[in-house]
Amino acid sequence: MHLQSEFLLGGQRSGKSRCGESRAAGWLAQPGHRAVLLATALGGDEEMRARIHRHQRDRAERVPAMALDEVPRDLAGAIHRHSAPDCLVLVDCLTLWLTQWLMPIEGAPVDGATWLAVLADLDAALQAAPGPVVLVSNEIGLGLSPMSREARRYVDELGRLHQQVAARCPSVTLMVAGLEMPVKRVVQR
Repeated sequence: MHLQSEFLLGGQRSGKSRCGESRAAGWLAQPGHRAVLLATALGGDEEMRARIHRHQRDRAERVPAMALDEVPRDLAGAIHRHSAPDCLVLVDCLTLWLTQWLMPIEGAPVDGATWLAVLADLDAALQAAPGPVVLVSNEIGLGLSPMSREARRYVDELGRLHQQVAARCPSVTLMVAGLEMPVKRVVQR
């Protein structure tokens, strides 16, 4: 099974994480293939810790052979470390990764120049990846403009991040109610 890098985008509970897990399970069904999940969430409160635990338990049942690396910030470095022709890298999710940079639980958000450097590092990692990378993210830019300056910056930067990742990935899929809606398909040879 040849799998290209793919960007899975959708609303909350749209089925995007499950779709990413399905891509990993299909990849792992081939002899000699490996998969690793780069999980970006941090458990900042009890509800989030319970949510992370539930996701870990459910994922272990659905895709037991997939390795896990918790990567709240150094996503580019983790992609460089794990990507190989025989290894699918599943990133879940870009939305929470961006949160660690722009709205961290502790400390100040990064400035614009630092964020641009982080984005450039991610783009370079995706371009250099010798194996497939499947990236999951929430589409939150379809609603009203947020009231606070910080939230508006977050929505704007998430939109820019999505555009950059969509431009880099040959395949982009919008998830709606558990259904895959192909947005972009470029056949690589």
